[in-house]
Amino acid sequence: MSVNQQAHTGPPYGQPQPGYQGYPQPAYGGQSLPGVPPSQYGAYNGPMPGYQQPGPPQGYFPSLGFPSKGSPVSLNSDTSSLAPNFIGPLRAPPTSGAPPPASGASHPSGHLAYSQYEHGDVQNGIPASAAPMQRPPASQPFLPGSAPTPVSQTSTFQQYGSPPASVQQLSNHMAGMTIGSAAASAPPPAGLGYGPPTSVPPVSGSFSATGSGLYTPYSASQGPPPTSVSQGLPLAQPPFPGQTISTQRLPTQVPGFAPPPPSTGVGPSSYPPTTGAPRPPTMPGPPLPGQTVAGPPTSQPNHVSSPPPPSAMSGLHPGPPMSGLHGPPPPTHPPQPGYQMQQNGSFGQVRGPQPNYGGAYPGTPNYGSPPGPPPKRLDPDSIPSPIQVIEDDRSNRGSEPFVTGVRGQVPPLVTTNFLVKDQGNASPRYIRCTSYNIPCTSDMAKQSQVPLAAVIKPLAALPPEETLPYLVDHGESGPVRCNRCKAYMCPFMQFIEGGRRFQCCFCSCVTEVPPHYFQHLDHTGKRVDFYDRPELSLGSYEFLATVDYCKNNKFPSPPAFIFMIDVSYNAVKSGLVRLICEELKSLLDYLPREGNMEESAIRVGFVTYNKVLHFYNVKSSLAQPQMMVVSDVADMFVPLLDGFLVNVNESRTVITSLLDQIPEMFADTRETETVFAPVIQAGLEALKAAECAGKLFIFHTSLPIAEAPGKLKNRDDKKLVNTDKEKTLFQPQTSFYNNLAKDCVAQGCCVDLFLFPNQYLDVATLGVVTYQTGGSIYKYAYFQLETDQDRFLNDLRRDVQKEVGFDAVMRVRTSTGIRATDFFGAFYMSNTTDVEMAGLDCDKTITVEFKHDDKLSEDSGALLQCALLYTSCAGQRRLRIHNLSLNCCTQLADLYRNCETDTLINYLAKYAYRGVLSSPVKTVRDALINQCAQILACYRKNCASPSSAGQLILPECMKLLPVYLNCVLKSDVLQPGPEVTTDDRAYIRQLVTSMDVAETNVFFYPRLLPLTKADVDSDSLPAAIRNSEERLSKGDIYLLENGLNIFVWVGVSVQQGLIQNLFGVSSFSQISSALSTLPVLENPFSKKVRSIVDMLQGQRSRYMKLMIVKQEDKLEMLFRHFLVEDKSLSGGASYVDFLCHMHKEIRQLLS
Repeated sequence: MSVNQQAHTGPPYGQPQPGYQGYPQPAYGGQSLPGVPPSQYGAYNGPMPGYQQPGPPQGYFPSLGFPSKGSPVSLNSDTSSLAPNFIGPLRAPPTSGAPPPASGASHPSGHLAYSQYEHGDVQNGIPASAAPMQRPPASQPFLPGSAPTPVSQTSTFQQYGSPPASVQQLSNHMAGMTIGSAAASAPPPAGLGYGPPTSVPPVSGSFSATGSGLYTPYSASQGPPPTSVSQGLPLAQPPFPGQTISTQRLPTQVPGFAPPPPSTGVGPSSYPPTTGAPRPPTMPGPPLPGQTVAGPPTSQPNHVSSPPPPSAMSGLHPGPPMSGLHGPPPPTHPPQPGYQMQQNGSFGQVRGPQPNYGGAYPGTPNYGSPPGPPPKRLDPDSIPSPIQVIEDDRSNRGSEPFVTGVRGQVPPLVTTNFLVKDQGNASPRYIRCTSYNIPCTSDMAKQSQVPLAAVIKPLAALPPEETLPYLVDHGESGPVRCNRCKAYMCPFMQFIEGGRRFQCCFCSCVTEVPPHYFQHLDHTGKRVDFYDRPELSLGSYEFLATVDYCKNNKFPSPPAFIFMIDVSYNAVKSGLVRLICEELKSLLDYLPREGNMEESAIRVGFVTYNKVLHFYNVKSSLAQPQMMVVSDVADMFVPLLDGFLVNVNESRTVITSLLDQIPEMFADTRETETVFAPVIQAGLEALKAAECAGKLFIFHTSLPIAEAPGKLKNRDDKKLVNTDKEKTLFQPQTSFYNNLAKDCVAQGCCVDLFLFPNQYLDVATLGVVTYQTGGSIYKYAYFQLETDQDRFLNDLRRDVQKEVGFDAVMRVRTSTGIRATDFFGAFYMSNTTDVEMAGLDCDKTITVEFKHDDKLSEDSGALLQCALLYTSCAGQRRLRIHNLSLNCCTQLADLYRNCETDTLINYLAKYAYRGVLSSPVKTVRDALINQCAQILACYRKNCASPSSAGQLILPECMKLLPVYLNCVLKSDVLQPGPEVTTDDRAYIRQLVTSMDVAETNVFFYPRLLPLTKADVDSDSLPAAIRNSEERLSKGDIYLLENGLNIFVWVGVSVQQGLIQNLFGVSSFSQISSALSTLPVLENPFSKKVRSIVDMLQGQRSRYMKLMIVKQEDKLEMLFRHFLVEDKSLSGGASYVDFLCHMHKEIRQLLS
């Protein structure tokens, strides 16, 4: 029976699944859940009510990924599989006496490639060689004109066994890796696939791949050896003897086995060494360490030549057997030396029994049919694992400092801790690019479809061991610049004529060197003061700006902070007003100040409001503060000038008195309505009158429905989701706020907004001014003092204290050949080149896309210079300059070898999140999938070695593109579940738009840590595990963080002692899900877990809301939403399914 025949019906991909209406989800702001019915679903991941469909039709394999139009997709539809020249696994077993393979060493596909072992207690698949694996040559210094030498890589590849002699043997040895049914005649049993039939919806009509599949071929010898994910169709012959390639996983939960000892980190394994492995065939061209991601982990060492297990039994399921089988299935052959028999599940994490586990949805019950062999599916351990990539990069690149002297170096990943030494290019903390080697021509860029973009964080905070940019003062003449393009002096400028003139590296214009700046050149043409001048030797530095760079040609005054507090009924009743006033008393001592200043130069003012505004005179000479009320909100003015903005220390007693009185004054208010736009107008007018820039901190609780400018109506409408009008939910409902934002930017008035909604608030409209002025939004839905106070106060403290520049203008210059064409982030643009921000803080990024306007040359490369003009918090006008040089290439392989997937995803998410403002969400999703399919198809066509179309081949540095892209597609903005509110979506959309690469990385693929594996005696974190439910064991406690939330998930079978140590209660049932902090208990485990939580909080720009999730509790639905490798309740695909779908899209483009 052919796998590709059977059609089946089901909701189209991307439609929400039925059911789950009863589980409202606390939104990102973390609402409590009044009146939620207790969970109906039974034991861990058992059959779900509402999901019990009859077994799948004959010939339909639920385990397959996305069905093609009417038929399941095999990742490998050809029987002749892997081409002989494939680079094998990332980590090889240690060889004894084996010669290192040549640079293109082949590894037979059956050998496990990708996730050699998960980071937990158990090694997975093929263990590490003692030699640390290098990152691709992408990260090697790339000297102009020389090809990257793969020498340092070769020794780390080691062969596992002789390569198969022919395609026929390859076909044979692929036989153990089918995704189809094991024996063609046996019908698949119901309920053991990757979820019930309807949870694998057909793609038909959902994804249109647009764009031509025609690519001009480039030399195939160029490509880095790719990651290949391949499977064969079931064949009659057994796998080739001597190459055991079984997809079997070890049985789950064998009674009586003790769990293997926990080990943190990854070390060499106890695998027996290979002896005398032959040298594999070589591949031409400088390859990258790639690997074939073949079938699931081999269940015995590849060099053991015992007979393979019968193919009918390969592919055992990760969970326990179906109802009808008692106890674990017996292993199909005894465990081989070198692997411990494990207590649970594959070679992955320890996990407890999971009835009928099959993906994110539980499987259907068996209905009494006799258990046949379980159908196979693509083993999650055999596809690229984000955890493995992150760990490899940490171990290879975390120990050495990243020296920025060489052009076009790819930096370590954002998840790696590394030190930066600035030697002429800006640190990756300031700028990251999607590719560090960009195509020389626009045709080549169009062909690859890889977007060329930089994510720039101009005021990024640096770790204490790195030096802040030096401040250069050139006196009244100001910074030296190019006469034509006005680029600032930088390390790439070329001095000529003995140092009397310099040639601009951006536009090639020659400019006279001012007499005061003249210096002689040495024998290499460098100035002799090269190392004394930051602007000649460093990638990032600051200039003191002259008066010419200031508004109205006069130096700015120090900025002001105005605190504007909603005192309507909701705000007072919830205790919020009192909390804010108490906090401000102490917080005002921590206003930002320049390095060695005694006190902050920032002045402060106070306003309270409901339907009217109350201004306070807190002049130091007053005995008591004075209140002035402005009730004419239609024509806003500031009723006092002197005494509104004051120095904190001078007016301290008056300010303290005011903050004591405000909660009392409004304690009995009955006013429920609020205004909003007049509040911003009042702050703006106050800054105008004081002739300074500044920031408004607005604390607001409800939709502004009172009669006033900017009045809003409730337009929330869930029925618009998945229609062409959905985009209106993300657009502001009136243009009033856009005009107000423009006025604020002109004055340098930045707005930070703290929202405390109990219902729809219209974040899409209220956030407009914040967004366009460069401010931040914080949202605390259903704010409750006892659970949300910590989070709000921590956010407020950080927001008030962090480094911020005012009245900022940023321009990005590029060398001839490319130019900045598009910008993403929280800012305003009045022309096509200048990014204007009333305020820019150390957390905000601006993403810039570049396009070709001419040819580039490989010799000269490409240059970027980001110049930011801003006023410091002391009122000093400064220019911060960041420079970056990139390589240029004429071969596509060089482009694909130097990409940075995390940055690419950051750009794609922002591009998509802007797209929802103007296009239906479905169009945006399809465009994302199509662009990524084109990127990967172009690689496959032009860079990968020829091989069967049935293989999915991914570039080494883009092998995580599918998993991360799927996370973006499943995010609440692009595919919301029924419980996600319109405000949540607008909030997330705005947050992500100014996130840096590290933040989007953890936001889309959260970090999941097994707390029970933490070593209480060390400072290190436990090794992370993959985001899938099948990685969880009911006997363990896990922590998941995504930058906004922290979940502590507690399994039902956790030892009582651990529960006592962490929660201070004696049993699972006594743990309270309402906790928002962990109790402080004096024992090593409690201290360790709390220190982990504190450490994670310290790494993020917002204080994360902590939630305790008990297994089988109603909150578990929310927690599962973040297990992004599984299917989502809103219809999002699992990683395995999406990989199959991407493969199908790529094949369509190639055919």
